[in-house]
Amino acid sequence: MTGQRSDARRNHARVLAVAETEVAAHGAQASLERIAREAGVGSATVRRHFPTRRALLNAVFAQRVRALGDLAHTLDGADDTRAALLTWLRELLAYAVAARGLADALSYEPLGDDPAGDSCGAVIETACSPLLRRAVANGSVRGDITTHDLLTLVVGIALATEHRSDPAREAERAFRLAVEGLDPTTA
Repeated sequence: MTGQRSDARRNHARVLAVAETEVAAHGAQASLERIAREAGVGSATVRRHFPTRRALLNAVFAQRVRALGDLAHTLDGADDTRAALLTWLRELLAYAVAARGLADALSYEPLGDDPAGDSCGAVIETACSPLLRRAVANGSVRGDITTHDLLTLVVGIALATEHRSDPAREAERAFRLAVEGLDPTTA
């Protein structure tokens, strides 16, 4: 963005602010035309700044996803590796439920599909992997579990609960059920 004219920087910021609101209201399929109209720019301006829907969604979610990466880094030194992994996954789930559209965006962004490694999916995968490796290494998580498995679980729960009357509560319940299983001693 450095080197852009001031009006281009303003347009970028305005489009991104409107996109955040529209994605929160309508999810990943928010209308690009409506975003342009609400931002007071043409659709070509939106596409110039964000050439693909995926690029726009990555920009909308980037700051919070970076914060999730920072949290993973902090939790990576925890003694209880399973608790650290579950804490991070719960934070990811809470954000995916609150930020309507993130789960949808991640569901069509296959892991490892971004060679630059700066997409939301790549950042999330990079954040989760060390937590999972440590938990597997000390035996607190099964060895056949993959980062992809965990992210599929979180994305699936977020998508399945997003239209419920209390999505956060329903998502947490589904997550707890998935983690604890059907064992009556864990209820």
